[in-house]
Amino acid sequence: MMMLSADIGIDLGTASILVYVKGKGVVLKEPSVVAIDRETNEIKAIGEDARLMIGRTPGNIVAIRPLRQGVISDYIATQKMLKYFIRKAMGRRTLRKPRICVCVPSEITEVERKAVEDATYEAGARDVRIIEEPVAAAIGAGVDISKACGNMIVDIGGGTSDIAVISLGGTVVSNSIKVAGDDFDDAIVRYMRKKHNLLIGERTAEEIKINIGTCYPRQDVLTMDVRGRNLVTGLPKTVTFTSDETLEALHEPATQIVDAVHAVLERTPPELAADISDRGIVLTGGGSLLRGLEELIEEKTGINTITAEDPMTAVAIGTGKYIEFLDEMGE
Repeated sequence: MMMLSADIGIDLGTASILVYVKGKGVVLKEPSVVAIDRETNEIKAIGEDARLMIGRTPGNIVAIRPLRQGVISDYIATQKMLKYFIRKAMGRRTLRKPRICVCVPSEITEVERKAVEDATYEAGARDVRIIEEPVAAAIGAGVDISKACGNMIVDIGGGTSDIAVISLGGTVVSNSIKVAGDDFDDAIVRYMRKKHNLLIGERTAEEIKINIGTCYPRQDVLTMDVRGRNLVTGLPKTVTFTSDETLEALHEPATQIVDAVHAVLERTPPELAADISDRGIVLTGGGSLLRGLEELIEEKTGINTITAEDPMTAVAIGTGKYIEFLDEMGE
């Protein structure tokens, strides 16, 4: 069966790329990693296959993340990666090029926005729409953004955390900070080096964060055996790491996110602040899955904080639905 055309929503994240196809939902979720052969400049692998190569490649092959902190750092690699994911999501049976909606961090510059637009056109789009991450996250989390009512969204991705107050389909106050999931990983790597003289890679740090990471004191202590290289002897070593230690390690990045939320609340008009106080704060993005983040934000702001039902896919779903939202608005 030939498809005439499709509307696609792409969550172009620092850590992973999700593709939403109208009528099908999220059809693809893969790490935004590209493995390149330095000598021939040819791409060896994209997505999950390339992620498995991080920290394990021979000299001539390098696994890179073409997006850093929500922004394109390697244009050609991003364009090829987008092309690959669009083809993979749609299959090759299309007669017309798709309409694509891509989401970007809220504080992105015009130049950075243009780079995303150009890369998407080059990758095979007929029409490109750009949407800000918090707006997409709100739509995907099931928040009705078209009403004159304040909603606060905190979207914690891999490279950026976007905090926004949304009303009447647009952003009223927003802030984007370059502290997010990747910074949690970096903080764990630094802590292991300082406290245990143990050198670990970013994949191990991510496993620690997912399995036992917390940023709020817990009643039950979780533990995990961590393998790495002893910096004193240079030999492999295993250390038992506890969730209490992750609390100490993650204190700084978690506090920066809470401070950013606080700063946005300070700039919010009183009527909307009253709405938020009633309706609560909604967390989305993979970074919001960190244990204790809800409690930490709630304790510091005094506002009920909840995590969206499926925080990982909220932005992708919202980006895809945004095209339908534009159709309804007649744009």
